[in-house]
Amino acid sequence: MSDIDNMLKLKTWAVVGATNNKEKFGYKIFKVMLEAGIEVYPINTGISEILGQKCYPTLKDLPIKPDAVDIVVPPKVGEQIMRECAELGIQNVWLQPGADAPQVIQVAKELGLTVVDACIMVELRKKGA
Repeated sequence: MSDIDNMLKLKTWAVVGATNNKEKFGYKIFKVMLEAGIEVYPINTGISEILGQKCYPTLKDLPIKPDAVDIVVPPKVGEQIMRECAELGIQNVWLQPGADAPQVIQVAKELGLTVVDACIMVELRKKGA
């Protein structure tokens, strides 16, 4: 079974870079995951709520440790997020197109994280979620 299949079975997620701007992928991804029935927490420093869900400034602020983190941020922020995931013991990271720069993948692998590099919206649609 692929890392993609394994990761899509995980129950709790955080979306780093979630936003309430309907034009952006951070919004669309969060909405698709929510509608698929996934327990998902939005992460964005400047926003208090997205689609009626409390938004948290950082992964450290979450009430739970998510099983996986979907990353929708620029690569230089992504590297920092990889380190945060490793510190918090979050093993699974999903890099959206645009967040998946080689240096981010390299940092994640050096930290021993499991990395998926694909669009979660496409993968959820394939599953019929």
